[in-house]
Amino acid sequence: MKGLLILSDFCEDTEALSTRALLKRAQISVDTVTINPSKMITTGYGLQVMVDYHSDEIDFEDYDFLIVPGGKYVAQIIDQDTFIKSTVKTFEKDQKLICAICAGPRFLGEMGVLKNKQYTIYPGNQNDAFEGVYHPELKAVTDGLVITARGAGATLDFAYEIIRYIQGEAAAKKILQNIAY
Repeated sequence: MKGLLILSDFCEDTEALSTRALLKRAQISVDTVTINPSKMITTGYGLQVMVDYHSDEIDFEDYDFLIVPGGKYVAQIIDQDTFIKSTVKTFEKDQKLICAICAGPRFLGEMGVLKNKQYTIYPGNQNDAFEGVYHPELKAVTDGLVITARGAGATLDFAYEIIRYIQGEAAAKKILQNIAY
């Protein structure tokens, strides 16, 4: 299984980079992609990160799952974005796993992916009419081919759910054990 992680200026450091690191610990391949003009992004807390690919350099056929982190970039670009929304829709159409954390599930909601789904999202973002079942009390939720998590504090739970989906519960528990969770 190979994942595609979308990185953008002002993405949330923990949600993006820690999720990637935990998946790599589980030997799950993850490529990063950006819609920025440059492959160098600056995270929400000022870390400079070189991204693997620009959006025009990838083929969705090469990927089995998608990860959309949150961060203040979501509010900044969601109205004019076409890449992230169309990517979400393509992964849904192809029946591939879609994972989003914090404000990232807003992209899923806007594309109708959360309709009739159990989900969680950063508090306050659920006010959009996503037509799903919002669970504010849960850190991470898996419903079919959709995994959502509520914020940076749920990053370990988010990564756990992704690893569990791909490799099974024993592998996911082993990663948490290895990091002394």
